[in-house]
Amino acid sequence: MSVFGEAALSAFLELLSGKLLDSVLNFVADHREVHQQLKLWQSILPEIKAVLNHAEEKQIKNEDEGVKNWLDGLQDLAYDVDDILDDFAYQELRLKLQKTQAQACTSKVQKLIPTCCTGGHFSPISFIFNAKMISKIKAITDRLSSLNTRRSSLGLSEIMSQGATSKGNKPRLQPTSLMDGAVEYVGRANEKQEMLELLKSNNSDGVCVLSIVGMRGMGKTTLAQLVYNDPSIKESFDHKSWVCVSDDFDAVNITKTILRSLDADSRDENDLNLLQVKLKEKLSGKRLFLVLDDIWNESYNDWTVLRAPFEVGTKIIVTTRLEKVSSNVDSVKAFYLDKLSHHDCLSIFAQHALKASNFDGHPQFKEIGENIVRRCNGLPLAAKAIGSLLRTVTDQSEWEKVYKSEIWDLPEDPCGLIPALRLSYHYLPPHLKRCFAYCSIFPKDYEFEEEEIILLWRAEGFLQSKAKIQDKGLGNQYFQDLVSRSFFQISSKDKSRFVMHDLMNDLAQLVAGEICCRLEGEKQQKFSHRSRHSAYVSDDRYHIVKKLEAFYQMTSLRTFLPLMALRYDEFFLSNVVLDDLLPRLSYLRVLSLRGYKIHDLPDFFENLEHLRYSNFSRTQINRLPDSLCTLYHLETLILRDCSKLKNLPSKIRNLVNLHFLDIRGADSIKRMPSGFDQLTKLQILSNFVIGEGDGHLIRELKILSSLRGNFCLSGLENVNGQDARETKLNEKLGIDGLELQWGVDFENSTRKKEVEERVMDFLRPQKKLEQYIIGNYDSSFKNLSSLKLRNCKNCKSLPSVGRLPLLKDLSIIGFDQVQKIGVELFGEIQLNPFASLEILSFESLPNWKEWHTCEGDEKVLKLPSLRELSIKTCPQLLGRLPTHLPSLQKLEIHWCTSLVVSISSFPSLCELSVEGCAELVDDCSSPAKELSSFQTLSLSNISKFNIPVDRTMLRFGTSEHFEIGGCKELTSLSQHGFSLVGHRFISVSGCPQLQSLEAEEAELQPNKISRVESLKIAYCDRLNRLP
Repeated sequence: MSVFGEAALSAFLELLSGKLLDSVLNFVADHREVHQQLKLWQSILPEIKAVLNHAEEKQIKNEDEGVKNWLDGLQDLAYDVDDILDDFAYQELRLKLQKTQAQACTSKVQKLIPTCCTGGHFSPISFIFNAKMISKIKAITDRLSSLNTRRSSLGLSEIMSQGATSKGNKPRLQPTSLMDGAVEYVGRANEKQEMLELLKSNNSDGVCVLSIVGMRGMGKTTLAQLVYNDPSIKESFDHKSWVCVSDDFDAVNITKTILRSLDADSRDENDLNLLQVKLKEKLSGKRLFLVLDDIWNESYNDWTVLRAPFEVGTKIIVTTRLEKVSSNVDSVKAFYLDKLSHHDCLSIFAQHALKASNFDGHPQFKEIGENIVRRCNGLPLAAKAIGSLLRTVTDQSEWEKVYKSEIWDLPEDPCGLIPALRLSYHYLPPHLKRCFAYCSIFPKDYEFEEEEIILLWRAEGFLQSKAKIQDKGLGNQYFQDLVSRSFFQISSKDKSRFVMHDLMNDLAQLVAGEICCRLEGEKQQKFSHRSRHSAYVSDDRYHIVKKLEAFYQMTSLRTFLPLMALRYDEFFLSNVVLDDLLPRLSYLRVLSLRGYKIHDLPDFFENLEHLRYSNFSRTQINRLPDSLCTLYHLETLILRDCSKLKNLPSKIRNLVNLHFLDIRGADSIKRMPSGFDQLTKLQILSNFVIGEGDGHLIRELKILSSLRGNFCLSGLENVNGQDARETKLNEKLGIDGLELQWGVDFENSTRKKEVEERVMDFLRPQKKLEQYIIGNYDSSFKNLSSLKLRNCKNCKSLPSVGRLPLLKDLSIIGFDQVQKIGVELFGEIQLNPFASLEILSFESLPNWKEWHTCEGDEKVLKLPSLRELSIKTCPQLLGRLPTHLPSLQKLEIHWCTSLVVSISSFPSLCELSVEGCAELVDDCSSPAKELSSFQTLSLSNISKFNIPVDRTMLRFGTSEHFEIGGCKELTSLSQHGFSLVGHRFISVSGCPQLQSLEAEEAELQPNKISRVESLKIAYCDRLNRLP
């Protein structure tokens, strides 16, 4: 047990006391001896819990070895008690299920069921209370009594907790969320600006490297992140990539990561030479901005190998704690981050504690705030952590307690943890301490999703509330609390994912002690028989028994969690692990085999009765063993992208505690088994597939009232109207994203239009739906913000979605029978249709000929907020686009071969892409103005240009990107007003008649086109003059 682990143990003991108060005592009431033992547990546990605060104080002051050993023994005992109580709960579930099924059987089958399950007096005694179980219970009682006796000899007594900021009825500021962008970066503005200028300059003949050097907690990664996310970087580089390196400098994995940032579909390779050849090809003629975060490797040779494929124009930022690394990478300039000034540190603290840049609005906290900041010693991470700790506390005495805490004066531990981080953990509520400590199983720089962590916490039993809050809501509250207190932070690479700062990761390892461990490469950290939670990094494709042999000594393990180093690699697992190791781990709560190339799962689940979480995503399994359905505690089953899995188990109804079932990408599943109406706790069900002849099974959804999130119903061609009606889909208020799928066989003679219309009508979802994918849409969903209408092959008209006041994104795809779009889309009596619409997309409407936008009615303002309009593959669309789109910034028209594209009335246009259209015109209906904000012009395969030269130069003369291609009749750019002058990136290709780029030779001189950074010309056979 670490110095800081007691409060997490307090939460654990409270959970055990709660279990004893629930159904366990009633369950064992018929066995007098067991009942007496458990009553004794019930009386002793609160007595021990009451002295944990004192034990924590003793540990902080002098690391009392006797107290430490006592706490270790208590922690081990708590886990053993929990396992016993979980055994009771499992047996109770099993027996109840047997009784329910027995009552549904025929009398002949009933005779085969033991009378203890079918008789009027339902007793579990003969099943579980054998001599071995009674002996285990008595042994626990003895250990518990011994610990209770020893607490007195250790001088432990009940005292008030010093962590008062985390509980009680103290006055608080209004809670806030410190998510990305909520606070201003302080103290490094000059460094950021200088780095941006160096990165955007063109005065480097080779690869340009900048290094950020500083000790931990100085903000190296934060500064690199600010530069990485600056808008000017996106404009200056073709690609950017972020790689977390840490102490594992692996050129193969780093190169793979960079390649995948450029091309997510790139094939997996482990040969460095092949990887570098591919990377060099991808970067040919391109500018790359790369961040290599947290480099420790001091080998110059390794760095030379890594940088070999980078082209001239590549710019790299390296962050490191070591000056030698900065020297080895040949930095153009090294930025050394020193401690922040008191003023800057105070500003960071105030932003996180008060959501203000100073103390002007809270003068009563200024003096004590300044005193606390002085203790942060100029470290931005320390100021952020302590500020986050105090952000909801309005009692000045609580700030005083933080300032005077003895934790500031603790000696530095071997990991170099700063006192501020220890202090921020010390004041966490007990339930959050447990959740945070658990995350020590993740390696440094591991990126995780919120839902992923919440599912693991639930499986481990961390989400406990006396109030009736759903686990999702409670887990989200816990997670966001840790984000707002800076224990988790948003990933630099992906805003939807999170990561722990290295120092926070070290803190998590410190507080978790031996209970949590992880296997990384050849390193084995703190493995012991006491370990309960473990993860390991799958950095080798083949996992042999020797690599995982450490798990054999962890006989009470609860978490077996492989973490794939690279998302798209294939990994192989020894059969010995499946057949021998996993069946031994009978106390598992979490089992993941995600990403392993496994075809068959052994039938070992009867040994894993405690299991709550199973993840077999991206495996090759084709069936699930029948014993899976004996996991009555199972809450989460993830089968995502199990492409060869053909069926779910026939007895899935037995998984009565299942909350989460994800079968996205398991496309070989063609029907669901019966019994889903028994899974009344289901909250997330990704897909429900109705097979041929199984239409009645959709009725089982009626009982699943807790469904929420995104839900897909497929195979609806097998459903009739009455079956659909019985689902009561409109009563499932938690569903905010719905997808309805019929089969793709439109020629099937059994499909009836009137039947499908009734099914659609009866599958009407709740009115606060946010996303709805399919057709025959009802216009009553006032809160809808995103709508996709797709592949409604027989639909001849569109619904009146213009009435939706909050609709921002509308896509209409694959409507084969639609010929006219007009007033029906806007709403006949709507004064302000599409008031909020920002993105409108039409694609693959092969018979669409007319778009009537009702622009004659001057009282009606249509599409006032539209920023992006895209029309693709509508070959019969005639006429012109709407002429009044004042907010339009991006216009894409591709392969509408009959359409005349007019650009007259788009004053805000920034991006224009026209490909495969009849004509591009400007009818001069409005005065031409210079579009100083214009960024991108892409013209391809256009039959005719009809734009006056002077208007072309005004509208497009200063665009950042200019691209023209596939224009067979184009002989000169200047004849249409196009010029090389004013652009930065130019591409001209596939114009075989093009003879000149500029009308005058002088215009091709370097001083005239000095702004051009990239000029590409290809397949212009008659071109006779170049700059």
